[in-house]
Amino acid sequence: MPAQAGAVVVSAGRVVGEARDLLRGTGRLLEGRDLSAAAATLTYFAGIAVVPWLLLALWSTTWGAGADAAEVRLLGLRVLVPPDMGARLPYDLLVDTAVHLGVVAALVLLFPASFYGEGLRRAGLALAPRTDRFTGWRARLLVLVALVPLPVLTGAFLATGDLLVPLAPEGGGEGVGDRLLRIVLGFVAAWLVLSVLLAWVFVAVMPAPLRWWVAAVGALGTGSFLAGFLHGFQLFLAIPIDVGLPFGGLGVVGGVVAVGLWLYVLHVFVLLGWTVTRALEERVRRGAVPEGGPSAAVGGTG
Repeated sequence: MPAQAGAVVVSAGRVVGEARDLLRGTGRLLEGRDLSAAAATLTYFAGIAVVPWLLLALWSTTWGAGADAAEVRLLGLRVLVPPDMGARLPYDLLVDTAVHLGVVAALVLLFPASFYGEGLRRAGLALAPRTDRFTGWRARLLVLVALVPLPVLTGAFLATGDLLVPLAPEGGGEGVGDRLLRIVLGFVAAWLVLSVLLAWVFVAVMPAPLRWWVAAVGALGTGSFLAGFLHGFQLFLAIPIDVGLPFGGLGVVGGVVAVGLWLYVLHVFVLLGWTVTRALEERVRRGAVPEGGPSAAVGGTG
């Protein structure tokens, strides 16, 4: 038992040491770089691309069930959207537009959707400058590869949403237990879906080369932060305040600005997560972390 306890202490100490070194490496990579400007660049491109991606994701739900059935299902999920700031009206409009998209309209959406890739790569180049050819077009084409798993990811995410509806107050959910279960299930679903997308973004769209397992570890870590952040956004939507008040009562302007600010902070987390992942990649290249990954680093002690 004493030997086992000592091994646990050594392993825990090594994990803490690795985390400390990783943070130092992240700080070195960010030294002299303007993270705020990079996040603002990404947010600009995201402003063009976010709605097209949401439309494409929701449109994919019509492929099997048809437009009418998909619309009924998606509108049934609106109880998960807090009504206090009027967010349900934009959600209803998004659903109505998505389920009635035609093939031609969906193909046209690929053009603005692809701008997310350009924003990601240009923001990455601001933090990790290097010679890069065909920056915009390369990134825009690579990000569209995410369309391949998008229907499956959307289906899995919405299936979780179906489970959450009975746990919502308007769906009959009552008590702390229902609320806690709703938060946990929603967090896990968002975390896993985002992690899959982030893994591809980190390994293919962003400029710095990464090993697949390093990108996966970084994506899981970053995805957990983003999932929690999006839950925070959901709580924000439940606050009964007039976001148009600072703009003379123009609610549309206030809503756009509020969403833009949340997007900006979200992209700060994305770029921070990518930078931490780059720091992990550098440690692997130097041999500080074994090729087997973090588990091999801990398991190799003793």
